[in-house]
Amino acid sequence: MAEAETGTPEAVEPLEDLASRLAAAEARVKECQDQYLRSLAEIDNVRKRAQRDIEAANRYGLERFAQELLPVKEGLDLAVENAGKADRDSLAAGQLATRDLLSKAFERLGISEVNPLGEPFDPTRHEAMMVQPSETAEPDTVLTVVQRGYVLNGRLLRPARVIVAKAADAAKAAGGA
Repeated sequence: MAEAETGTPEAVEPLEDLASRLAAAEARVKECQDQYLRSLAEIDNVRKRAQRDIEAANRYGLERFAQELLPVKEGLDLAVENAGKADRDSLAAGQLATRDLLSKAFERLGISEVNPLGEPFDPTRHEAMMVQPSETAEPDTVLTVVQRGYVLNGRLLRPARVIVAKAADAAKAAGGA
């Protein structure tokens, strides 16, 4: 042990080995710190980019919808301007053309109608306004559509408001009791 304290070559080699290992460990720590800081910066950039995308979607998300509806508004404006000058048939033709423009715009935007006349009542897509006895319609089917519903790309926007058929016998039995 006295030889290690005096600085003999056997004692210097382990110190040099430890010093080189320490330098390598410090270099690795510096590399990890640098990588950590770069990762933090990248995460911050992604967060900022996502925030900008959300703001743009909120601000301009209706742009396509608005572009599709512009021809419909223009058709209605033309009808209002010419209401006093046009005859009944040309007004009706204009209304049909405007409705067709709106239907085509809805189709391009992925909006479809729910018109369930004669179909089985589906509480996930229909809103029953009332139940009415019927001798011609099957029980629990849509007898009358009060207001059509709409679906946007498979997601219900508004349920169809309907009158649902019930068996005529059940109505008589309920009335006699």
